[in-house]
Amino acid sequence: MSFVDTLRQWDEAVTCADREDWAEALSIFLSIQQPNSKICFDIGCIHLLNQDLDAAEKAFDCSIRKDEHLAVAFFQRGITFYKKKRYEESSADFQRAYKALRNNQLIDYKALGLRYILYACEVLHNIALAEARLGNWEKAEQNLAKALDYKTESKLSIIDKALQATLKQKHFKLVEFPLKTLFKPNKNYVAELEKKDYLGKAKVLASVVPQDEFSGFAPLQPQVEDGPAAPKEPEVLRALEGEAHTVLFEFVPETSDELAVVPGNIVFVLQKGADNWAYVVFNERKGLVPYNYLERLDISLGSKPVKGVARLHSRDAPSRPERSQGRPLGSSGNTQQQTTQQTNNSCLVKIHFTFNFAVSVPHGSPYVVLLEKISEKLKIPSAAITLSSDARGKRLVDNNTQMKDVWSGAQGGRITLWCTTKEQSDGKSETQREIHLVALHSYESSNPEDLSFQQGDQIRLLSRVNQDWLEGQCNGNTGIFPASFAEEVPTNEP
Repeated sequence: MSFVDTLRQWDEAVTCADREDWAEALSIFLSIQQPNSKICFDIGCIHLLNQDLDAAEKAFDCSIRKDEHLAVAFFQRGITFYKKKRYEESSADFQRAYKALRNNQLIDYKALGLRYILYACEVLHNIALAEARLGNWEKAEQNLAKALDYKTESKLSIIDKALQATLKQKHFKLVEFPLKTLFKPNKNYVAELEKKDYLGKAKVLASVVPQDEFSGFAPLQPQVEDGPAAPKEPEVLRALEGEAHTVLFEFVPETSDELAVVPGNIVFVLQKGADNWAYVVFNERKGLVPYNYLERLDISLGSKPVKGVARLHSRDAPSRPERSQGRPLGSSGNTQQQTTQQTNNSCLVKIHFTFNFAVSVPHGSPYVVLLEKISEKLKIPSAAITLSSDARGKRLVDNNTQMKDVWSGAQGGRITLWCTTKEQSDGKSETQREIHLVALHSYESSNPEDLSFQQGDQIRLLSRVNQDWLEGQCNGNTGIFPASFAEEVPTNEP
């Protein structure tokens, strides 16, 4: 079978899958004579959706044989083995998926035609669950502790809940792949299959006929059919703030104010200190990175191409620079405000909650002062707040003696604490209650930071970027989307 024929059938199959005609989609997939690893993966996903575990296992076997570096295929076969209660093989496949990540925090398969991000912390989460099923609770706890090093803010609660369950030797929920998500063929290749009319249809631009009063061109229309036009994208995502640099070496942070980056990332340097540390912004996150890990990138605006793209170095990364004892870079956008805070001996306390925030209190403040600040920030009574100095909640902080130990560990005028709240009389406090939205219109975007979804999909709200854009989670993916494309589901509805 030619590549063109394979491509055409692949496109027909995913079109059937998009309208949830799974039987027809599977029939077309199985008729492809020489399927590639991605097509085999799609076949396995449909079998898994149909609960045909034996057929799914064979399909993922075929996918892995054709591409032994496809981490998501190992992940899916691990899920298949778990459902078949073959926990040893399940754990082994999850470990192969983790190895294929090669110490990266995640793999985004969007460029390969799959709208899915495989997170290292979720792979380690499933390894821990398989080990727990085998009774290896110590190994389960070790893998979850390792997952904390790879966690992202949106995945923090998953790992925390799993750790709490493991400490009680209770099983927790498996992280599964969204089964209705399939590899799709390259859009550019599919477009070449269709016949093109380069001349197009004739339009009246000017005419001597009185009835033909129109002259000129029609304005561009929104791409979403019967939906609102997407609002202007938030300035924070598009503004080229600072100087552009390319990351040459992977940097793994050791403190909370450092930022994890990998080779090839484009960061914008906001401030460079004399100690060779740079305060940078990357994907809306700010933090410190060694400047000798970066290479300046010249970007010219307008139609001119980007110049000076940095080459990725294969040699070992340079040594980390020493941190200066003075004011940390980027601790605030206002230099005068920073100087005042330092003079007042204030300390920045980062709080991990269902969302992260920070409060500023004088160094060495008693427990009740810090608690009052947090209570004011969350608008929750102080009695309902519990603080701990570790993510697992083992080292509680609830008196002045324990606060002295916390202050003694402050570095660079900063400490980090974890916060939980007791259930209120109505079940959960307003800040803990999850907000769900329903998609009014389908939204597709080529931007990697955007969240794509179909009309009717349920979206969990994570944060509000501004009045026009929201951040949410849908079908296992996280990103931003126009606020006008979704509405909140009333709390009295399921």
